[in-house]
Amino acid sequence: MKKIFLVFALFLIFNSNAQKGQWVKLFDGKTIKGWHNYNQTGKVSGWHVMNGTLMTHGKSGNLTTDKEYENFILEFEFNVMPKGNSGIIYKVIERQDLNEPYLTGPEYQIIDDINFPEEIVDNQKTGANYALNKPSNLAATKPAGQWNKGKIVIKDDKIEHWLNGVKVVSYIYGKKEWAEAVAKTKFAEWEYAKPRAKGKICLQDHGDVVSYRKIRIKEL
Repeated sequence: MKKIFLVFALFLIFNSNAQKGQWVKLFDGKTIKGWHNYNQTGKVSGWHVMNGTLMTHGKSGNLTTDKEYENFILEFEFNVMPKGNSGIIYKVIERQDLNEPYLTGPEYQIIDDINFPEEIVDNQKTGANYALNKPSNLAATKPAGQWNKGKIVIKDDKIEHWLNGVKVVSYIYGKKEWAEAVAKTKFAEWEYAKPRAKGKICLQDHGDVVSYRKIRIKEL
């Protein structure tokens, strides 16, 4: 029995390590396998697949990966409708006393920079680390209604946001400068302010129509 358990454990370790360094699709264009609504394990509602894209018409709940990730490259394409708002939140934790993923982790902001009905500042525009780090190149964004290419790179405490091939944000997570910046925001009293090595990835439903496709990840 011990030998069988050991062989099984070694298989799991080998399989896990084999995936690292390889691209894995988080969305295959056909199903929503591997995802669930935030704080509702095993349940997916509101989000659906249409013409090879993963989309929501809003008010569907935030879509969260079943798996946690630590160091990785995440690539994706997104299309937010005019006046729309969404984002990709990472280092997410799920707990029943936390009703929104943005309470727990940083956000790659996705929004209609030009026509959003409320006034927004640069650190709230597409590609930003929401409310903390503004994009270095605001011209990298394509208008709402068009497909944009995004990328998030996390290696230990270094995090990068890329937009249409341009690195627009680079910051050090969890260190003194980050903590001081967080302390000046609404995040200071949230789980967000407690740095962690890993967490889940979440597609934000902010109540607007948004579509995603070609979502893939490479664990480092």
